[in-house]
Amino acid sequence: MGRVLVVGDDDSAAGRAALAWAEREARLRGLTLSSDDLAEPHGVGRDVELLVRPSPAAGAGGAVAAVSGRPVVFVPATSAWLPDRVAVGVDGRAPAEAAIGFAFESARLRGAGLHAVHAWTLPAEAADRPFAVPEADRATWEDQEVQLLSDALRPWRARYPDVEVVPDVLAFPPPHALTHASKTAGLLILGHHTGRTASAVLGRVRCAVAVVAG
Repeated sequence: MGRVLVVGDDDSAAGRAALAWAEREARLRGLTLSSDDLAEPHGVGRDVELLVRPSPAAGAGGAVAAVSGRPVVFVPATSAWLPDRVAVGVDGRAPAEAAIGFAFESARLRGAGLHAVHAWTLPAEAADRPFAVPEADRATWEDQEVQLLSDALRPWRARYPDVEVVPDVLAFPPPHALTHASKTAGLLILGHHTGRTASAVLGRVRCAVAVVAG
C-alpha cells in the first residue's frame, strides 16, 4: 500500500497543521500515513505517493526546487478548514498534465468542484500602442485565452465527467491570479515548471498548496 509521508512533523504549529492535513488526505486516498523528521524529498521510498511538508512562511524557492517525482503539499501553519473546493493553475500554452490530473482526481475524491485558473496578460503589441487598447481587441485576445484553457481541460473533463469544472481566465500575473483563487479553495495545485510562481504564492495563501512534478 502507498504512503502519505509527512516531513518535519514536530511540535510547531506548522508541523501540527501538516500532520492534520496529511491524516485527512491519507483517509481520502486509502493510503497509510507515516512521518519522518529527517526525510529528504529526493530520497523518499518508492511507495510514497504524496509528500506533505509545513509551508515556508517566505522564501520558498529552495523548498519548491526540491520537489522530485511526486506531488508535494505545503501546508501553512494558519491553515483553516476551508471548503473542499480545489483550484488549479493551468497554463493554456503549456499545460502541466500531471498537475491537472492530480487536480481532477483530488476534486473527485472530495466530491468537490474544480476551479481551473488561466492567467494572462496583454500581448507585447498592446504596450507599443500610443493609445488605450480598444475594447474589441481586448475581447478578441481574451477569447483566444478562453479557448486555450478550454482545449487544455477538454480531455480531462471527458475522463472525469462527474467533476464540476469552473474555468476562469484572469488578466493578472499568475501569482496574483492564483492567490485570488486560493481564497475560496482548500487546496491549490500548481505544476512544478511554475516554480517561480509557486515560490511567490507560498507564504501568501491560507490553503494547502500542492506542487506536482511532470
